[in-house]
Amino acid sequence: MQTQIDQLMSRYDGPGPGASLLIVRDGNPVVRRGYGFSNLEQRTAAAPDTNYRLASVSKQFTAAAILLLAEERKLHLDDSLRKWFPSLPDVAASMTIRQVLSHRSGLIDYEDVIPPELTRQLRDADVLAILQTQNRTYFPPGTGYRYSNSGYALLALIVGKASGKDFATFLEQRIFAPLGMTNTVAYEDGISTVKRRAFGYSEEQRSWTRTDQSQTSAVLGDGGIYSSIDDLAKWDAALYDDRLLNATSRALAFTPISDTDDPTVRYGMGWRITQEAIGGRTLWHSGETVGFRNVIIRYPEQRFTIVLLTNRNEPEPYQTARAIANLVLK
Repeated sequence: MQTQIDQLMSRYDGPGPGASLLIVRDGNPVVRRGYGFSNLEQRTAAAPDTNYRLASVSKQFTAAAILLLAEERKLHLDDSLRKWFPSLPDVAASMTIRQVLSHRSGLIDYEDVIPPELTRQLRDADVLAILQTQNRTYFPPGTGYRYSNSGYALLALIVGKASGKDFATFLEQRIFAPLGMTNTVAYEDGISTVKRRAFGYSEEQRSWTRTDQSQTSAVLGDGGIYSSIDDLAKWDAALYDDRLLNATSRALAFTPISDTDDPTVRYGMGWRITQEAIGGRTLWHSGETVGFRNVIIRYPEQRFTIVLLTNRNEPEPYQTARAIANLVLK
């Protein structure tokens, strides 16, 4: 089976940017290994403790932070966005935290309306400033689905307001440290560091170019967390019991709320949900940003999880991870 898995992972092996692969069954790692390189310039091999920028895989942590604060009644899921951000335009009055979590708010994509004079790297607060100028929506809140990085940037700011701590500190103190995720960080340049960091690359004219950061890479709530397969194994284990979120919160996260653009996929709160022919129900999320493509797929009925983190612009890892899961579960 390892030979077959290596064949499926062959594009990541060799002298280029690589990947780290984790397969967990019944709480035990079945496969835990790296392929290729996490840093081409220094020829650093990818390993189980290599930390990759998770991109939108980060959204499950943002959602968990909101659900933790809801458990503590420091916020309510049906709060209006205007309660937390009075500076938002009138259209935000009927948008709720619950809708934002499941991409049903109708918020405008901040990436499409960045002012041309704003050329520096953006932070979550900049997303709020941009949205303050947008008194329009894609649809009336609660009536449709549109995947929204804007919403998750606002959720990170709400975590800060509701907890009295900045988003990165809250994650560290309430999620990462309690779970023993000692190398996971919501990365802020000049404030925090990433240990054993993978750098992102893109293939251009048959050679690899470092493409590690974009203008939006410093926005934390929608994609700014770095982690490893070793730390994500601890995260996965915590989602089976009450050590982090209670049963009610986990049910909220894992219950389908929104139909999506793909009729086979629904969305809960920070998780996509599908039904597979092999393995049954899956809870998953992909993440894509300049130089990184990642996926985590959980098969809770099988107590089986696969995590594939990569520091390259292609290939897309979801189908590779599914093929590996089907191989192991068949």
